[in-house]
Amino acid sequence: MALVLLLAAPTGCERGSSTRPAPPPPPRTATAGCPGALARAGAAVRRAQSADPAWNGPTTGPRAVPGKSLVYVAQSMTNPGVAGTVAGVRDAARVIGWSVRVIDGQGTPSGIQAAFSQAVTLRPSGIVVGGFDPRLTSRQVDRADAARIPLVGWHAVAAPGPSARPRLFTNITTKVEDVAGISADWVIDHSGGDAGVVVFTDASIPFARHKSDLIKKRLATCPGARLLAEENIPLPDTSSRTPQEVSSLLARFGDAWTHSVAINDVYFADAAPALRAARRKGGGAPYNIGAGDGDPSAFERVESRQFQAATVPEPLSQQGWQAVDEFNRAFSGAPASGYVMPVHIATAANSDDATSWDPPGYREAYRRIWGGDASESKGNRR
Repeated sequence: MALVLLLAAPTGCERGSSTRPAPPPPPRTATAGCPGALARAGAAVRRAQSADPAWNGPTTGPRAVPGKSLVYVAQSMTNPGVAGTVAGVRDAARVIGWSVRVIDGQGTPSGIQAAFSQAVTLRPSGIVVGGFDPRLTSRQVDRADAARIPLVGWHAVAAPGPSARPRLFTNITTKVEDVAGISADWVIDHSGGDAGVVVFTDASIPFARHKSDLIKKRLATCPGARLLAEENIPLPDTSSRTPQEVSSLLARFGDAWTHSVAINDVYFADAAPALRAARRKGGGAPYNIGAGDGDPSAFERVESRQFQAATVPEPLSQQGWQAVDEFNRAFSGAPASGYVMPVHIATAANSDDATSWDPPGYREAYRRIWGGDASESKGNRR
């Protein structure tokens, strides 16, 4: 989400406004539901909750190209998603034998532009565009292109895979359609097709607005999953706005509010005080799922059942390893792998005290591709 915060333009929506469907939704009834959508959602959720899926990523590719150097230009090292992928890149670089330098853009456009300029000046073998839209640094991208330095993005553009404009060898991210869809499916499945739902979004960010639109579209496949309200709270304002909006929602809807979906986990960190003040139980309704990166604090809330029941996390370490593999393909003249990790749902039942989603198998697979000893990776699990 950090990348779009830097480029978001006003969309005409009132800052911090709430979209309230009219007329008011009917009360919940025992006959509400959607058998077809419920069956489909249930099957999708079971797949996404699998705690030990088999590796379905690349198993072949170029052998390791020696002596390369990478610079990771980070949107901000305080962003847990960025920091998680940095750790993965560093781990993988040690295995493949490359050097890595991280330059922190400190979360501001000027800081990121300065960091990218420094990265290009260093003339590394490759540059990671970490968590920001490269259109913010178009001049630096042009300089890197002129110097024939390949760029690999993490959450740099909306879609995974190669990008022509802006020029990226590939972009690493899950698919927003999959993340939004499985979040809504979880609500449908968890509620048995009978829910009163609030969606939290930031309509000033096109990517976030698109995600919440997709969430609403999937919820609409089940008439029993009724949209009570869509709360438009800009991400920079979540700490100041979310508690009062949650209090208002509780006053308006009471027990009819059973579930929530947010485009980022941070909304539920800020909702907790208001829910606690209203004497709601941390493990009770409204049951909340975050369609965000799945940062450590979200895992802690899920595991402790404190006002968040589930999160749809990114596999941050795996994505860092994938970035190194994509560079190795670029240096070898091979195409990008095209791999996109399937979505995962973390709950208290399957998170096993983890603070991140770290799927099995990828370390061994990449070591084999690069020509390393896969058995060494057993000691590298976290």
